[in-house]
Amino acid sequence: MALTDTFVKQVKHSGKPAGDKYTDGAGMYLLVKAAGRYWRQDYAFAGKRKTLALGVYPEVSLAKARQRRDKARELLADGIDPGIAKRAEKLATAVAATNTFEAVAREFHINQSGGWSPRYAARWLERMEKDLFPHVGRLTLTHISAPILLEALRKVEKRGANETAHTLRQTAGQVFRYGIQTGRCERNPVADLHGALKPIVVKHMAAVLEPLKAGELLRAIDGYTGQPSTRAALELSALLFQRPGNIRQMEWAWIDLDKAMVTIPSAEMKRRLAQKLNGRPHLVPLSPQALATLKELQPLTGHGRFVFPSLRTGERPMSENTVNAALRRLGFTGEEMTAHGFRAMARTLLIERIPGISPEVVEAQLAHGKSGPLGMAYDRAEFMEQRRQMMDVWAAYLDKLRRGAHVVPLREAA
Repeated sequence: MALTDTFVKQVKHSGKPAGDKYTDGAGMYLLVKAAGRYWRQDYAFAGKRKTLALGVYPEVSLAKARQRRDKARELLADGIDPGIAKRAEKLATAVAATNTFEAVAREFHINQSGGWSPRYAARWLERMEKDLFPHVGRLTLTHISAPILLEALRKVEKRGANETAHTLRQTAGQVFRYGIQTGRCERNPVADLHGALKPIVVKHMAAVLEPLKAGELLRAIDGYTGQPSTRAALELSALLFQRPGNIRQMEWAWIDLDKAMVTIPSAEMKRRLAQKLNGRPHLVPLSPQALATLKELQPLTGHGRFVFPSLRTGERPMSENTVNAALRRLGFTGEEMTAHGFRAMARTLLIERIPGISPEVVEAQLAHGKSGPLGMAYDRAEFMEQRRQMMDVWAAYLDKLRRGAHVVPLREAA
């Protein structure tokens, strides 16, 4: 007699240790135990009696159990052991789980992050977790086509993050290349997305690039009435033209006032992890004007670690927004000048307005990486004389601009 849904739902365990069996036909039966109700199917294969587990009630209904029974009988008719087929299917599912985009991406991240900076490694994974894993993370690499990936990237574009969308396209490409290398897929659909995303409109950091405007900026800095350390940060940003992060995170241990030199450790520079670990420190000669600024500041912050400590706690450097906020207070909008703009200002005026300045020396002082032996040579200590002379000339030039003196441009003189 066939079972019914009502019977299966209401039947109770009788208390027998082995449980109670209720047949449904064709070898299928319901095994009722104290722990639950289980679907089973007895069958014979190659002269041996075997039992196949069809599922647990109520997760597997009576109708679903009968479907599984019928599928098993079809396999038997084709000469296939349904028990072995079930184990093979389970194994295939487990293998597929390791081939999902998220699984492969996390594996790639673990393998590669040792060669990345901690910040880059964290950012790489954060972008994936936020924008790609929720949409394609559960799909196997072989099931992700270019249109599917593009749909996920379009969601990033819709919130205006075009640059992030392009970055995610590149990182997804890394995952697929790793998938090809490890046998998880055979092709990389990212290549088919070339030109599919909205272009990135590069917006350069605002900077003062004209001598007259630079003079106005310098005079405004002289008249700054906020915190003395903030004014000093503005002054050194102009005099040293280093990256804003290296200015605000500058430590007194890096500074040798007697030798008029700042030595920024390689680990603090904007470099790849291998370069941070093995690269040379970046040397910044100090002009007399820069030395005077530091000596004036030393009694205020010299007792601590940072040259420009946070006002809230001396254990951290000043906020990355401090210099920008000071520029706004001085009347310079974000479209006119930024903390990063001091670098562009120095590079432009040094090369275009001051005779005899070598562009290669300027680039070296900016810590812009260059390929080839010539570029690396300018990072060596024996070229410090050119840098030191340039920094002194630059400081003197800024003094002239501050006073409003007329400086003839190099190209006009020619």
